[in-house]
Amino acid sequence: MAWYHTTGKDNDIILSSRVRFARNLCGYAFGNRLEREKAEEIIEKVGDLLAASGFEKVPLTSPLEVSSLVEKHYISHEFAEKKAPHALLMNEPCGYAVMLCEEDHMRLQCILPGLSLDEAYASLCKLDDLIDERFDVAYDEKLGYLTHCPTNLGTGMRASVMMFLPALTMAGRIGGLANQLSKIGLTMRGLYGEGTAAQGGLYQISNQITLGITEEDTLKKLSDVIRQIKESELSIRRLITEENNPDLVDRICRAEGTLRHAFLLSSNEFISLYADVRLGISLGIVKAIDYETLDSLFISVMPATLTLSASTPVEGDKARDILRAKRIKEALCR
Repeated sequence: MAWYHTTGKDNDIILSSRVRFARNLCGYAFGNRLEREKAEEIIEKVGDLLAASGFEKVPLTSPLEVSSLVEKHYISHEFAEKKAPHALLMNEPCGYAVMLCEEDHMRLQCILPGLSLDEAYASLCKLDDLIDERFDVAYDEKLGYLTHCPTNLGTGMRASVMMFLPALTMAGRIGGLANQLSKIGLTMRGLYGEGTAAQGGLYQISNQITLGITEEDTLKKLSDVIRQIKESELSIRRLITEENNPDLVDRICRAEGTLRHAFLLSSNEFISLYADVRLGISLGIVKAIDYETLDSLFISVMPATLTLSASTPVEGDKARDILRAKRIKEALCR
């Protein structure tokens, strides 16, 4: 499963939920102090356990393949750039992705469609229990799970929801919303997480606090806030009509036309058009494109993923932009 999902009644605003656990093993140094041989030992031990439980080791043999995994949100930028031994194991049907020897020894992740934080958490707990039964996980009775970065101490859990918020963005409400979230221990990030800009009206809403709070309380707080944000987005969308927003309607129609007929499309232009057309679908302005088709394109036409899928070598940005426009045109004409 990639970060986007198009099933369920909330797919116009709430795309997916992700829960991640940071875990470390006793007897091994954390972070950059971990020696190469010890990292390889962790990868072998944990990898064998996961392989016996239905996981597959994903090749990290080329920069393009690694960049494609980042585009799909299976791995972090830090993991992609890591030179020391590291490994990725996945059970894609269950939404699992496990990074070994990223910042922590293990980053366990589960992504599920829509607002499914409780389900993702319950699923990830099963994987966590499997590891806990086999290994001595670093844990302190006072501090909770011990992690490389102090900001993950305690539960070691980061929960996040991917939301599509074009109306709030156009209304200039995102800055105020981000400030409100920070006051209650939550944060709003861009498409690819911490340190990335917002693109296509897509935002990750996640918890910041992991110490002194339970996993269940974190999930409840986040779920309640997500529902409130959804209602705020819907309230603004209800005010949009062809009569009082002709410029926006025209922009949406032009975006659909460009996606259908452009000969060249950069990834940045596609993301902008994607946001307009996706909003157009929810407003009933765009009728011949559905969420599933549009959202699947979001991943498949990103630079690395698109290049990997090409039947012949793609030389240069211009050739990739031509191929992107062609793929989009083919998908929308089916």
